[in-house]
Amino acid sequence: MILIADSGSTKTEWREISGGMAGKSYISSGINPFFVSGDEITSLLRDEIPELEGTRVNRIVFYGTGVSNVSKAEIVRNALGSFFSPGDLFIGSDLLGAARSLCMNKPGIACIIGTGSNSCYYDGKNIVSNVSPLGYILGDEGGGAVIGRKLVAGVLKKQLPGIVIENFFKAYPYTPAEILDKVYNMPFPNRFLGQFAPFISDNIHVPELQSIITSSFDEFIVRNVLSYPEARRYPVNFTGSIAYHFRPFLEELLVKHRLQPGIFTLTPMENLVKYHIQNPHV
Repeated sequence: MILIADSGSTKTEWREISGGMAGKSYISSGINPFFVSGDEITSLLRDEIPELEGTRVNRIVFYGTGVSNVSKAEIVRNALGSFFSPGDLFIGSDLLGAARSLCMNKPGIACIIGTGSNSCYYDGKNIVSNVSPLGYILGDEGGGAVIGRKLVAGVLKKQLPGIVIENFFKAYPYTPAEILDKVYNMPFPNRFLGQFAPFISDNIHVPELQSIITSSFDEFIVRNVLSYPEARRYPVNFTGSIAYHFRPFLEELLVKHRLQPGIFTLTPMENLVKYHIQNPHV
């Protein structure tokens, strides 16, 4: 049995492959070694997917955030090795997982826009170039945390229509002081900010909220996608909840920048399963 994991900032999706067929799926919290220790990873796995502890698998393929750094990848490797009993364990970036999922064995531009954002040029086998995402403070253009940050700033500065501000506090019963405390003093402020993106989707008829989406996506394209010389030669593909739910805005902007829209998926997992069934030894 092969066990594939796709881990983002918010959640990790696990899927079994056995006999060349997709099997059971499981969900746990996001595993990012920049924010959680090895012991914390093991603890959350025991709490959230206890039925898999000690499972003997031939191979684990883990794609996740924060594992491009060798020392951080080792934290994940050791934690997974102690929780499972894998015959083989591959640790790759979530971006490699996205590229394999979106492009399979063909070249293309692969993008992730979920809580955060990232992108690369993939030649059909490897990531050839990558513009550093830099996180939601310095980068992550178009990601849910940045969109949420812009929305919350507009609400707290009262720079959005009064009815939007009123509806925001009805949907999210925080006081302004509580919001500031969660952003500046509590763990995972990116997750906290990312939760507000659906509010824009529910109120997308409001021009000021449309502007947050279009400006954020335009920044993502200009500061990331257009940095790849290959961007106009190959399709630009996307995975992630934000890209998937706001697809029309992204497609319109891609065309505006003379780029070719590719495929859009909510998560990489279904296509990753296909990829690893077709490429069982990769």
